[in-house]
Amino acid sequence: MNNVLRDNLMKKGFMLVCDGSNGAGKTTVIKTIEQYLKNKGLDVIVTREPGGTPIGEKIREIILDPTTPEMCNLTELMLFGAGRAQHINEKILPALAAGKVVISDRFDAATFSFQHYARGIDLDTICKINDMALNGFSPDMNIILDLDPKVGLERVMQRGEGLDRMEDEKMEFLERARNGYLTQAKQNPSKFTVIDASQTQAEVADEVISAIDRLIENHSTC
Repeated sequence: MNNVLRDNLMKKGFMLVCDGSNGAGKTTVIKTIEQYLKNKGLDVIVTREPGGTPIGEKIREIILDPTTPEMCNLTELMLFGAGRAQHINEKILPALAAGKVVISDRFDAATFSFQHYARGIDLDTICKINDMALNGFSPDMNIILDLDPKVGLERVMQRGEGLDRMEDEKMEFLERARNGYLTQAKQNPSKFTVIDASQTQAEVADEVISAIDRLIENHSTC
């Protein structure tokens, strides 16, 4: 697909990402967004990273497997990039071309937060891998659910499902990842909306809906 055709097709649909701290309530927020958009008569697809496609889900298993702590940082980064390239080409771009709304549980902002700010991989390497995967694509909005990592970890532990390889990192790692999200939001306020996830579910939902309304209004005028 050439760039001109891709850009024209992308105007028919739009993509938003729900991201942020572990345990911040992404699943609940995504369900709220999905129902809100469906009530407006929009065709919605919910997906996730890592994952989203059959290949991506296999990559997800490898990345999050808690029994592989020896995975090196560059391997992790390249696996995320590989999964994202497949995700975009197999699922996201076709959905946008069909005029659908794509909601993704995490996307490339997570790579910068976890692999650059938390892992310490240099920004140039991150950008090279991510740029190859994106091939010029960018989501329309990133909703960042911000939460103290200690509170988030307590919520995750309460699920009783055990921790995956990323969740089982040291608290300092999770704090650096959180700061990575906040830094990205400050650098690009037009594409990022930060919401305090320590609020009640109703308060979070109200702020999310307001952000979605702004996105729809801006998209409709483009």
